[in-house]
Amino acid sequence: MTARADKIKGRVKQIEGKLTGDKVRMAQGTVQRAKGDVEGAVANLGRSVLRGVRRAKDELSKASRRRPR
Repeated sequence: MTARADKIKGRVKQIEGKLTGDKVRMAQGTVQRAKGDVEGAVANLGRSVLRGVRRAKDELSKASRRRPR
C-alpha cells in the first residue's frame, strides 16, 4: 500500500471511530496514518540520497575532465 493510501485509510478509520465512539478504531487509524507518514518520509529520503549521489558523481566527472593529465 502506498503512503498516501495509508494516510487516507487511517483518516477514514479515525473518523469512523470518532463517529461510533470506538476508541480502538480511532487508535488503529492513528497508527495507519503514522505508518503512511513514515513511509512517505523514507521514500523522500531515498530520493534525496539518490539525487545527492548523482550530483556528486556529476561533479567528480566534471572535475576529472577539467584537470589535464
